[in-house]
Amino acid sequence: MTVDIRVQEAAFDIGAEQQWLTRRRSDIGAIVSFTGLVRDFNERPDVQSLTLEHFPGMTERALEAIAREALSRWDLQAVSVTHRVGRLRPGDPIVLVLVASAHRRAAFEACDFVMDYLKTRAPFWKKEHTASGDYWVSERQSDRDDAGRWEQ
Repeated sequence: MTVDIRVQEAAFDIGAEQQWLTRRRSDIGAIVSFTGLVRDFNERPDVQSLTLEHFPGMTERALEAIAREALSRWDLQAVSVTHRVGRLRPGDPIVLVLVASAHRRAAFEACDFVMDYLKTRAPFWKKEHTASGDYWVSERQSDRDDAGRWEQ
């Protein structure tokens, strides 16, 4: 089982990431991916950019723990999480989650799980920059509710 975790400023290439995941493997029957993008609206309607900060080392460990929990819950071949930090603009990709399994259902569920836990358990801080000022993005109850679906 493969776990690949990266936190980086650079953009990522979804196709290249998927090819890397499947290179020299014939046991993968499904790959489910999620790509999160910067929106031009959130708590305010005029988001011009977003700055993402993290705690190096701690963030990667949290993402790896989430990926390993997904591996323990579903029969998976691989989980890859790439998360960007730094200043991003609307339309820029923020996060890529790839989950590979022999069958689609496990990949779909595990990808959903990873995103729900990433939103609530990974130490990232977001500051939105708007025409009317900058502000830190608050945690959302809806994200906590989504993650609560997976509690055993």
